[in-house]
Amino acid sequence: MRDLTALIAQMFTTPDLWDVKFHPDRLSFLMSDLLSSTSKETARHHLSRMSVRFINSLEPRNQTSISQFFLMEMTEDPELQPLVFILFLTVYLVTVLGNVLIVLAVCFNSNLHNPMYFFLSNLSFNDVCLSTTTVPKMLVNILTKDHSISYKGCLNQIFFVMTFAPFENFILAVMAYDRYVAICHPLRYTVIMNSYFCGLIILLSLFISMVTALPHSLMVLHLSFCTNLEIPQFFCELTQVLKLACSSTLINNILIYLEAFLVAGVPLSGIIFSYIRIVSSVSKVSSAFGKYKAFSTCGSHLSVVSLFYGSAFVVYLSSPFTHSPKKTALASVMYLVFPQMMNPFIYSLRNRDIKTSFRKVLGRIF
Repeated sequence: MRDLTALIAQMFTTPDLWDVKFHPDRLSFLMSDLLSSTSKETARHHLSRMSVRFINSLEPRNQTSISQFFLMEMTEDPELQPLVFILFLTVYLVTVLGNVLIVLAVCFNSNLHNPMYFFLSNLSFNDVCLSTTTVPKMLVNILTKDHSISYKGCLNQIFFVMTFAPFENFILAVMAYDRYVAICHPLRYTVIMNSYFCGLIILLSLFISMVTALPHSLMVLHLSFCTNLEIPQFFCELTQVLKLACSSTLINNILIYLEAFLVAGVPLSGIIFSYIRIVSSVSKVSSAFGKYKAFSTCGSHLSVVSLFYGSAFVVYLSSPFTHSPKKTALASVMYLVFPQMMNPFIYSLRNRDIKTSFRKVLGRIF
């Protein structure tokens, strides 16, 4: 047995034979399997058979088997961490409470059972899901002062962010189409925007968002990562995770550009086209009151669209010119948190029906 141990040690320490590195867990399994053999001949036989089984265990020296990533700290000042925690906790609670109230208001008020408020309730539900994907983990990291995130947790964040962010694009585009039909084709509105069509288009949008998000998570599974596992973000942003990879990310980047065109470019084009037709139709109305009434129904939606796409453009257009990773990361977090918090205020302040329904819901609760 002593000779067999020396033989195995020589196999794994001779540079000419093994100029590679094994994962620790797989190396331990291979050593135990060889040491369990009864003779040198049996060990050599095991090694020849196991070489194929463990061919995928070999990797370059600058790569590692990872179990977690490390996210950026919100602040390095210990005195500011409680304030940052309270700030983001308040923002998250306001986001959840405001959007849940909108969902309840639409559900409990029969006067709001129409396509416009149906899409609004789906937008509010999506805002809660999008904020919950990133903010709770951020709060836990601040509270525990442990800024790590597991490999599986990072993949889950990538999948859900890449699902709910595109889904928001689709909902905003559908809401713009709803306003276009209501203003440009009012007599056919109930026929076109029937309940079957509204439910189908929401389910189709969610399905497309999930289908386009799934390949990103699966492609990350095939990447090899270097020893630097620090993500310069407060959540697992796909583009930042790809920058840590040692293997080729060409296919991943191609998928990102394709998805950006499909889930961002197409909905935005639909929103622009809808409002061009709306403006063209309203400009033909001679009455000033008629023009004001038509545009007033679009005011809340235009505010939400401007806030959502405006913050996104500020983040992704300014990032190449910003040399501070923390400023870029903070802008990205505000893009995923701030619009979702403001949506309930925008719709409740500009909509009398929502205000009335809020009072009814709060009256039932309290």
